[in-house]
Amino acid sequence: MSITSDELNFLVYRYLHESGFRHAAYTFGCESLVAKSNINGSKIAPGELVNLVQKGIMYMELERSVADDGSDIPNAEGFTLIRASGEANKQSKRARPAEAAEVPQEPKSEVAAEVPSAPAVLKETPEEDVTTLVGHSSEVFICAWSPTSLQLASGSGDSTARIWQVPEGPCGTAQMAQLAEPLVLQHYSDEKDKEKSKDVTTLDWNHDGSALATGSYDGQARIWSSTGKLVRSLVRHKGPIFSLKWNRTGQYLLSGSVDKTAVIWDTATGAVKQVFAFHKEPTLDVDWRDDDSFASCSTDRMIYVCKLNQPSALRCFQGHKDEVNAIKWSPSGQLLASCSDDYTAKIWSMKHESCVQDLVEHTKEIYTIKWSPTGAGSSNPSANLVLASASFDATIRVWDPETGKCCHVLDKHSDPVYSVAFSSDGQYLASGSFDRCLHIWSVKDGSLIKTYRGNGGIFEVCWNAKGTKVAACFSNHTVAVIDLRM
Repeated sequence: MSITSDELNFLVYRYLHESGFRHAAYTFGCESLVAKSNINGSKIAPGELVNLVQKGIMYMELERSVADDGSDIPNAEGFTLIRASGEANKQSKRARPAEAAEVPQEPKSEVAAEVPSAPAVLKETPEEDVTTLVGHSSEVFICAWSPTSLQLASGSGDSTARIWQVPEGPCGTAQMAQLAEPLVLQHYSDEKDKEKSKDVTTLDWNHDGSALATGSYDGQARIWSSTGKLVRSLVRHKGPIFSLKWNRTGQYLLSGSVDKTAVIWDTATGAVKQVFAFHKEPTLDVDWRDDDSFASCSTDRMIYVCKLNQPSALRCFQGHKDEVNAIKWSPSGQLLASCSDDYTAKIWSMKHESCVQDLVEHTKEIYTIKWSPTGAGSSNPSANLVLASASFDATIRVWDPETGKCCHVLDKHSDPVYSVAFSSDGQYLASGSFDRCLHIWSVKDGSLIKTYRGNGGIFEVCWNAKGTKVAACFSNHTVAVIDLRM
């Protein structure tokens, strides 16, 4: 048995994707020409690279424990990846006992001791209370509920987005019999292009749920009707689109791309209204402030606030020391939150050039941030505004934006947290991690009130408009929907 360089490259590419390193995956994919390898990714299980490495270590451990005459060699020490790597460089002949005695013995691996144990959860949602949406043939990266119905959109590495009609009533295996076939939105550059290389990376519903916008690795944005009809293809970007947002009226669509630009599109005609090319590196996220101004962030560590028909940026925020992964305006549009690979989140105001709050308590990269739908400018104006940040340190932190103090540390995950989302009333926070757990937390006291353990890492979580259902998309090609029934 052998493995080709194309196969190994594809496994590395998939590993980077599954681990959330989308930008590294894109760069590696371009340099290794993964898209031209003609490997059917739908036949490769999630986590396959790690699985192969683990099996290799097991084989080496077995080889190490058997003498040349077939007898067992007793060994009480653990066998780790580091030990396997070190021994792989030695000659196949084993050292004589006298020589082996002179080699200093390595201590037992400390890595395993540092891995947090699985969280002890009192209220775990059983499978029979979960509606599982099956149909994608690759990882599901993104999901979003229609703001006006129980239509749920999902985007995947299988070159499709799907629109699911989730039935009314309690979620569960009984409900799955009522599911209609989803609307399948195919993402191909043309009819002849059938390579599975056009991942759907981002999607967003317009304000009334009549249209869905999707962004893809092929650099195209597409607008679809709620019935699954392709209305318009928006072609201008020269690289993958990582962020796509409608403005509040639905008149404009904003996209951010690896090609370093942000573009405002007229959704009625598909025309480009303006191209913003201030960044020097890939644009990672964009977010509207109001109907015609927005912010963008990039791997160049910069944040720009721009306005339609203005040739220069309104504001340039700098202070992060590594790439800025996400940005989000508060409901009032007065505060802008950002998070970075420099382990910090920051809060900015248009009234100040430097950040007004520097949130520095995370110990690893912060992948995403979300404001609560509370306070000024929200539908819950009497409730206090808070900010949630999700990190590769396996925690979520809830912050008071006025003081910069951390209100709660939510630490029941055991792997990087890729997504957080507030319920529409701001009372609950959902989080999804690569530990396979979807957690529901109380924002008031930070307590864990509900959890569901799926069968793959979670890339995204989202609430429906009424705050009664939560969806999570998984690396095992599925989307799960649970009820918030306390």
